[in-house]
Amino acid sequence: MLPIKNILYATDFSPPSEYAFKMACSLAQDYGAKLLVLHVLEEPKPFYGGVMTPPPPESPSEPVRKETEIKLQELRPTNSAVAVERALVVGDAGPAITQMAETRKADLIVLGTHGRTGFGRLMLGSVAEEVLRHAPCPVLTLKSPFPPETTKPAK
Repeated sequence: MLPIKNILYATDFSPPSEYAFKMACSLAQDYGAKLLVLHVLEEPKPFYGGVMTPPPPESPSEPVRKETEIKLQELRPTNSAVAVERALVVGDAGPAITQMAETRKADLIVLGTHGRTGFGRLMLGSVAEEVLRHAPCPVLTLKSPFPPETTKPAK
């Protein structure tokens, strides 16, 4: 077995991310590892396209930060024996995740992926791909096993 003591789980609160959280918790339980739950609040990126320069973008507001902190606190493993720490940082998601993995000496990064390809990935970028390329440790990426619309309860 690989010596896994620290697992970094990065979330964007999407369905694939929720599925990845279950896997991260299961791995933390199996390995007796500590689980660090991380969310990165993206800073607005400036758009320069005309003659006039727009004002610099604002950082995420305090209400947005508080709402995100509440969401982070609500993420709890089903097994209360799993040690969980939470972190909220502001920045660019890919570099922030890899930097946190380095700083906290993560043995594994777990994150959900939307599985976008082609033009969608080109336009939106891919956090998972960036993390895979630059991570200091193994990375486990997971897609939801079912499309989101099939996971909704029947009416």
